[in-house]
Amino acid sequence: MKRVLSIISCLIAFFSCQDVQKSKINISDQAQLLHNGKIVNVKDGNVLENQAILVDSARIVTISTYGDLSEMVPAERQIDAKGKYIIPGLWDMHVHFEGEDLVEDNLALFPVFVAYGITTVRDMASDLGEQVLQWREEIAADKFLGPQIFTAGRKLEGIDSFWKGDLEIANEEELQQMLDKLEDYEVDMVKVTENALSGELFLQSVKQAHERGFLVSAHVPLDLSMEDLAAAGLSSIEHASYLLRLGTDEYRIAHEVANGRMSPSEANTYYAGHFDQDTAMLHYQKLADSGLAITPTLIGGKQLAYYDVDNHADDDFRKYLTDRFTSNYQWRIDRIADSSPEQWQARKERYQQIAAQLPYLQRAGMTILAGSDAAALNTFVYPALSLHQELELFQEAGLSPLQVLQTATINGAAFMGKSSTMGTVETGKQADLVLLNSNPLKDVGATQDIFAVMNDGQYFDRRALDALLEHASQRKTQLDQERLTR
Repeated sequence: MKRVLSIISCLIAFFSCQDVQKSKINISDQAQLLHNGKIVNVKDGNVLENQAILVDSARIVTISTYGDLSEMVPAERQIDAKGKYIIPGLWDMHVHFEGEDLVEDNLALFPVFVAYGITTVRDMASDLGEQVLQWREEIAADKFLGPQIFTAGRKLEGIDSFWKGDLEIANEEELQQMLDKLEDYEVDMVKVTENALSGELFLQSVKQAHERGFLVSAHVPLDLSMEDLAAAGLSSIEHASYLLRLGTDEYRIAHEVANGRMSPSEANTYYAGHFDQDTAMLHYQKLADSGLAITPTLIGGKQLAYYDVDNHADDDFRKYLTDRFTSNYQWRIDRIADSSPEQWQARKERYQQIAAQLPYLQRAGMTILAGSDAAALNTFVYPALSLHQELELFQEAGLSPLQVLQTATINGAAFMGKSSTMGTVETGKQADLVLLNSNPLKDVGATQDIFAVMNDGQYFDRRALDALLEHASQRKTQLDQERLTR
């Protein structure tokens, strides 16, 4: 009996302590309370019901029952999310804000990302590097509305790169100078691409950026293997198309190209004709063991491969994109305009082969990052919308809805080293939330069925989100008209 009384006394003391702790919660008069919603745990797929989320100063203060928290927040700042599914804000881990003549055009699209539930983006460098760095700071200071930005600023490339605004290097001395510049910029990562950069200097760029403590994301040159890059400290491969090389002895082929015994065109031909899925799986497992992540960016390839079926002339999303913005689409269209039926079919088969790798990557344990590659230069890869299209492609490829959600939430946060503050709906995390009308664990298309968004603690109901989109449409029309009269 004494043991029972002792247990009862302990329980009373415990709950009394909890009540005291709750009474000690200090919140401002701007605190908000979301209740009645179904909180999706993107770590394990469990759904937490009958809980309320207390938000203040852009942070989740606590999650408890409505009865525990209701008296702390007046009714006018309480949000009834009955029947809604609450997920973390979505991450697009590969975008480009680009075009020196598109500053206003890009700026007008920031609220559109928020309206589509995208509260964080990773900008993968462009000719607007310094401008994007400024936008990053201004958004963080709440000077205007947009998703939180992580950015590479400007990327490393070789001399006379095809892309505008690169930091071009010809030797290791210039590499050090450009890495110094990126450190001064306080970029969030380093991006390296292979248009004009030799394999040897490319590898040094990855290695030395890694040694300085940067995350490093890159394309994959034909004269280097992914094994080489992983050993040098590469953090992520951008674009899953490179993975098709792993269906062969990529290490050998890359070194044949590096030594001049095989031309790049011969290497590409070899890769195209010798893919073996079991070989690829073994390589995926090795890359997973090295900690290398992959951002597949399927949607761009899908749009072009199926352009003969859908030319996107009637896409509703274009009402947010200026004529100057979409004029950049034409160069890719011109490249495929005269394709034969056989070439169209080959593009479709290649896209399907790339997409089919996702379940293998998942089973191998590679971290998959959801990224759209949305940019003015990437035809029909629409900012904001394309991330949702990417997620649907992941599901079509064979990932479960939960696995897909993870690519756009916890995986991005973990990659950027932000798991302690972002990526899940938990106490202490940043208040980036998306309220959905339907269950994303049954169909990831539910991420487009948005009831409301909380971006860095600022709540937008459906009416407010529609107002953001309407303003973006009006701004597009305004910019188009102004340019016609100049």
